[in-house]
Amino acid sequence: MTKPHALIAGAGIGGLTAALCLARIGWRTTILERAPLLEEIGAGLQLSPNASRVLQDLGVLRRLEGASLKPQAIRIRRGRDGKLLTRLTLEDAEQRWGAPYYVALRSDLQRALIEAVAASSDIRLLTGTDVAGFAAKPDGVTIAAKQGMATSSFEGDCLIGADGMRSFVRQRLFSLAQSGLRFSGKEAWRALVPADCVTPDLLHPETNLWLGPDAHVVHYPVRGGSLINIAIILGKAAIPQTKADGWTNTGDPRFIAARFAKWHTLLRRLIAAAPDWQTWPLYELDPLPAWTTGRIALLGDAAHPMLPFLAQGAAQTIEDAAALGHALEHETTIESAFAAYVKKRRNHTAKVQMASHQQGVIYHLAGPAAFARDIAIQALGPKHMLARNDWIYRETISS
Repeated sequence: MTKPHALIAGAGIGGLTAALCLARIGWRTTILERAPLLEEIGAGLQLSPNASRVLQDLGVLRRLEGASLKPQAIRIRRGRDGKLLTRLTLEDAEQRWGAPYYVALRSDLQRALIEAVAASSDIRLLTGTDVAGFAAKPDGVTIAAKQGMATSSFEGDCLIGADGMRSFVRQRLFSLAQSGLRFSGKEAWRALVPADCVTPDLLHPETNLWLGPDAHVVHYPVRGGSLINIAIILGKAAIPQTKADGWTNTGDPRFIAARFAKWHTLLRRLIAAAPDWQTWPLYELDPLPAWTTGRIALLGDAAHPMLPFLAQGAAQTIEDAAALGHALEHETTIESAFAAYVKKRRNHTAKVQMASHQQGVIYHLAGPAAFARDIAIQALGPKHMLARNDWIYRETISS
């Protein structure tokens, strides 16, 4: 019996994870990736239990050993004086949420996924292959693609659009009014600092979150503690006038040093130790009215790009892939599977999008509102602060 065959647009975290989830249930997949090479770009990411649960089941976590790190806690600090507002322990994460909590570089996760994909005879990955068009048929989908100067076509039983925030598949499925992105007014800055360039107190296996007016900073060790990943989100009152797309825009270290000149000395020293900075603008998209049409479905950032304030962009994408695989395994038709997938995921991801947006507002408060926020964090205490994300971290695909 011929195995069903899915075409996947995009070889990012979502596309690679989806291919692995489908291979596990007996599907063949062909991944079409526009880039000629899968470059190691992007920031660090936090693999919360809802994501690590899926990666563990796929055998990907073991491929991350040595590159990932289990943070023992999350420290939330006030930016101007470094006052510790609370410490949220993560040492019992697996007991509390049923899966471990990790931090890693996006490039390291992508490498682990590629290794797993390469080990599967049911997955074909084609780089330098740009999806130029597609047409639905009653029993499948045909894709037209460009490979350099040549054109080619691919046939599959369905198409999964995992082609990122500026998804070609989404734009073809829905009008620009429904699928258009809007600039959030916020910009991300990212740097990697060698461990030997910082003081020992910055090397503890912990995630540090610093809060200040119109900005926040997150940093944690990665790659076995050999590097410190720094992620900074600047609000619209603080960013330079750039909206250039891409993950590799160069940031001016003088600008970022001046921006944090009044923050705590420990953080200023860490920022000053960064050899270079990369920046990118952050975009939002209102929840789409639908993710599927016939045998075509969206996944990850193609369906629901979200701001990073809950560190759930990659995690929700990974959950999408698992939910799609689960639906295709248990439903009788592709169309009913896609409907079940959307029913499971759409409202949940919309809730995460909204919560992440609101978290950004809270993180970037200033003046009396920031003072009230800090008092509230201390009053809630670690137990209740952690419980606020239980609904995200305990999410299971089969429920």
